[in-house]
Amino acid sequence: MKKHFRYNPETLNYEPVVYTFWQRVGRVLFYLLSSVFSGALFFFLFLALFPSPREKQLRSDVRKMKAGYERLDNDLKGMQLVLSDLQQRDNNLYRVIYQAEPIPAEVRTSASQGSFYTNLEDRDSRALVKKVDEHVQQIKKQLYVQSKSYDELADLAKNNADRLRHIPSIQPVLNKDLKYMASGYGVRIDPIYNTKRMHTGMDFSAPKGTDVYVTGDGKVIAAGFNHGYGNCIDVDHGYGYVTRYAHLSKIIAKRGQQVTRGDVIGLVGSTGKSTGPHLHYEVILNGHHVNPSLYYYQDLTPEEYDKMMQLANNSGMMMD
Repeated sequence: MKKHFRYNPETLNYEPVVYTFWQRVGRVLFYLLSSVFSGALFFFLFLALFPSPREKQLRSDVRKMKAGYERLDNDLKGMQLVLSDLQQRDNNLYRVIYQAEPIPAEVRTSASQGSFYTNLEDRDSRALVKKVDEHVQQIKKQLYVQSKSYDELADLAKNNADRLRHIPSIQPVLNKDLKYMASGYGVRIDPIYNTKRMHTGMDFSAPKGTDVYVTGDGKVIAAGFNHGYGNCIDVDHGYGYVTRYAHLSKIIAKRGQQVTRGDVIGLVGSTGKSTGPHLHYEVILNGHHVNPSLYYYQDLTPEEYDKMMQLANNSGMMMD
């Protein structure tokens, strides 16, 4: 064993160092532990700075998985928007037509049976998967409710064929390209008095003499001059529905006449309180004016319907 020496200032000589047994054991243990610690430190630093090929592959897989779930989550958000639009049309259009009660929002959005990942709430690595799964469960619940609603509406349609013939369901002028849209239902600016008031119908700006069609089967209950409406026709469709066609240049249908959807009952004009040739069209349900745009479901695709609503809402002034 290699000897160690220590300088003795009293004798001015180097003297050999003599270690006891326990000092030698302590030195051995110190060197041994230092070596183990240094080796472990080097090992972990090496792993941190230089991951193994397997670890690189796993990290790449995790990144791809997260990106995939994020894309899936974005797709689910898009599906949710489409589903929300279907729910709105269901409550505000289809169920109105059949006079069925709307489905409450709390029923449509109530909690589902539970997520498959509810037992993984404390595991951060599963947070994204859990979020997507919960979104899927929510959409599944809403789709189930919507499907049951359509089943109910289908049964109503089978049992209400006569009602469907009579309920207004087309535009009163030929307007497939929507070029005749002028002003919609709601608060608008009066063109004569320049003040805001409720516009109880929809205005279709069309050339004088354009055909006006009855929008559902019914009976003409009024055909003549009606003050601010000018030459006007009212049609009773039954089931609580009445439609009004105003400012006509010519009245073709006669009072008491039975009419069928699509019959020409008059011609567009500018009689009464009017600023130009157009048709003012109203839908009255149980004595109350309702938005006529809810009753074009046989005449317009969803895309055309959305375009029509944009055109109607962009017009701040009515024509009568």
